[in-house]
Amino acid sequence: MSTKLGTLEELPPDYREAMSRVGVAPLWPQMRNVLPHGGPVPVTKSHLWAYSDVRPLLLRAGELTPVEKAERRVLFLADPGRGNGAMQATATIYVGLQLLLPGETAPAHKHTPSAARIVVEGEGAYTVVDGDKLPMHAGDLILTPGGCWHDHGHAGTKPVIWLDALDLPLFVYLEGSYAVEAPLQSPRNRPDPSEVEYRAAGLAPVRRRDRAMPASYPMMRFPWERTEAALRRLAEHAGSQAVELDYINPESGQSCLPTMGFTAMMLRPGETARPPLRSTSAVFHVISGRGTTTINGTTHAWDPKDSFSAPVFAAIDHKATGDTPAFLVRIHDTPLQEKIGYYEERAR
Repeated sequence: MSTKLGTLEELPPDYREAMSRVGVAPLWPQMRNVLPHGGPVPVTKSHLWAYSDVRPLLLRAGELTPVEKAERRVLFLADPGRGNGAMQATATIYVGLQLLLPGETAPAHKHTPSAARIVVEGEGAYTVVDGDKLPMHAGDLILTPGGCWHDHGHAGTKPVIWLDALDLPLFVYLEGSYAVEAPLQSPRNRPDPSEVEYRAAGLAPVRRRDRAMPASYPMMRFPWERTEAALRRLAEHAGSQAVELDYINPESGQSCLPTMGFTAMMLRPGETARPPLRSTSAVFHVISGRGTTTINGTTHAWDPKDSFSAPVFAAIDHKATGDTPAFLVRIHDTPLQEKIGYYEERAR
C-alpha cells in the first residue's frame, strides 16, 4: 500500500532554514525519487546514433583540431535523458567515437577507468598495451584495462575510427577518475597473445608450480574474424535459441573487464530476438547488417556501424531486416551488477 509522504513545502520556513544552516535535509520528501516502488525509473533514454551523421563531424574535427591539442580526438555519445553535454550513454557506460589520421600518434597514458575499443573503419592503426602491439582491424575488440599503459599509432593511408567504451561514469561518481601520461611505448618484437598463446579457444599455455600466475588480463585483442566465424558455426546448431557469445578472460573464464561485459550477437535474416527484461543498461554497436530494434515502444532502424542504447529493464525486440545476417556487439554492465550482488532478469 502506497503512503503519501509529506513535502518540503509543508515544513515551516524557520525549520527549513535551520536544517540548511547545519547541513541536513529531510529524507521523506525525496524518498520516492531515490526508492521508487515496484522498480527503478531510469533517467537514460534510448537513442540511436547513426554513423552517417557522426562520421562527417568526426572527420571535420580532424581538420579543426590536431591530435596534439586533443590527445584523444573523440566525439562522445550523449544520453538525451541527461542532456547533450552528458559524458554518459547510460548511467554506467561512456561511449565515444575516436579518429586517428594517417601518420598520427596518440600519446601513452594509463587511467583508473577500464576501456575497450571496437574498430569501426579503416586499416593500418594499432594500439600498444603494456608493450603488446595490437593491430586494429574492423570489428576487433581491444582492451585497455584500468592501470594499463596504452598508446595509438597509424601507419596506414586512410582515417581509422573506432568506438571507445569505458566505465568512466562509475569512476567519476567514485571521485577516483584520473590519468598519468608517459612517452610512447616500445612494443615487443612478437605477435600479440591472441595470435600466439590464445590462438585457439579452450587452449592456454601450460602452467608449472614454479611459475607465476598469468597476468590479470592475458589477452587484450579479440579478432572479429574469429568471433564472426564462431557465431556462424554456433548458428548452425542453435536452433531457435539466440546466437550470442561473451568475450571472456581465457584464463579465468570471467568477463574480460571487471565492470563491463561484451557480448557478440548474430541475428539470422528475418529473425526476431526478444531478450528478457534485464537490470543492466546496454549500448549496442552494429558491426554489419541491417535491422530494427524496438525499445520500450520506440523503434530504431539501424545500419552498419550505428550504435544505440537501452536503459535498465527495457523491453527490447531486435529484428534483422536484410538478406544477410546482422552482427552486433552488446556493451553492458552485468559484471558490475554481479559483483555488487545485484543482477535481475524478468520474464516478458
